[in-house]
Order: sequence, then structure tokens, then C-alpha cells
Amino acid sequence: MKNSYWLNRWKEFLIHKRLRYEFILTVFLLVAIVYSFSRYLLFNETRAGSIIDDPIQKYFDAIDLNVPIFFAIYSSLLIGIISFSFNPRQLMMAFQTYSVLVMLRMISMYLIPLDPPRDCIDLQDPIVFMMGTGMVITKDLFFSGHTSTSFMLFQVAKNKYLRFYFLAATITVGISVILQKAHYSIDVVAGLVYSYASYQIVRHVHAKYHKFESDHPAVKH
Repeated sequence: MKNSYWLNRWKEFLIHKRLRYEFILTVFLLVAIVYSFSRYLLFNETRAGSIIDDPIQKYFDAIDLNVPIFFAIYSSLLIGIISFSFNPRQLMMAFQTYSVLVMLRMISMYLIPLDPPRDCIDLQDPIVFMMGTGMVITKDLFFSGHTSTSFMLFQVAKNKYLRFYFLAATITVGISVILQKAHYSIDVVAGLVYSYASYQIVRHVHAKYHKFESDHPAVKH
């Protein structure tokens, strides 16, 4: 029954020629942007950056919270992709928002090069390592990608239970990367702002160009 519903949603979505091409272009750009970002991370690691005197982090020692951080973020991503796949337009919006978010991260890291906080514990991100960097990345700081991604999922989701889970994941990740000193406090706060801005950009574009298209087109018999 669920498979039939899933297939019907995709058939209804792909009936629209414009949406079909937009989705293909979205996936192509997403892959290109993520690949470019993985290359950029290597370049960014070679740059000299500044160290910020974080007013919060001076009161505690770093705590290793890699396990809860990556459980929260990657469980959210898995749940998000599966749930959004039942609404192709929602999945496309998530892909587009993430693409904008990654581009903003590259620009921000280039304009604001930072070195990690003193006594930081590195984020052991298995996905970033497998993306082709082949090394531990420490300078992808401003702004927090993990926090902004979790918050992006919260904004795109419509189901209240999913939104609660993604919001809990955002709070968990945001607090944890600060406690681990893998990010400055400003990285986390900025991540929320940039994530909100990215989603609003995509949402307004959809509102303008998709207002005459329905997720449930009439089927002619």
C-alpha cells in the first residue's frame, strides 16, 4: 500500500515537465556542489585562520561528544530523505536548500578563515572523510554545517513529529559541538541564521514560480 502511494506521488510529480527537468537539474547541481565542497575543504585546511576568544568556552574543558553528534545528524538525514521521498516537491526543496546552504558555507569560510578553538576535540565525521578528503577536517568552522543542516531539515519538514525530532537534533548538535570545542559559539548561531536564510530563498522562489502547479494534478481518464 505504501509502495503504491509512493509511486503515485512520484508519477503525479513527474507528469509536470517543468518539475521533472527541475528535479534532474537540482540533483545534478547538488552532486556538483557537494563534490566541489569536498575539494574546497582540502584547500581551506591549508589557509591560516584566526582564533576567537569564545566567551562561553573559556568556562569548561572540551568534552568528546562525537557519538551523539553524528547519531543526531545522520539519523536525521536518513529519516528526512526517507520521509521527504513521499513528497517529491518537499525532497526537491530540501536538496535545493542544502545546495544554497553549502554554497553559502564555502563563501563564508573563504571570507572568514578561522582556526579551531584551543583544546578542541576534532569532529570525526565519517561521511566527510569518505567524501574524498581522506583526512580529518578541522577548519570548516564558520558556520556550523551540522547545526545548519539539522535546522534545514526542521524547516522543510511539515509533520509535527518529524519537526520535533529535527529540532531536538539541532539543539543536540549545536550544544554538543560547542561543548566539544569543535566550533565556536558564533559558528552555531550563524548556522541557524544562514540555514533560515537558505530556506527562505528557496521557499520564495517556489512560491513565485510554482504557484500554478499542484502536487496532485487531475488525472485524465
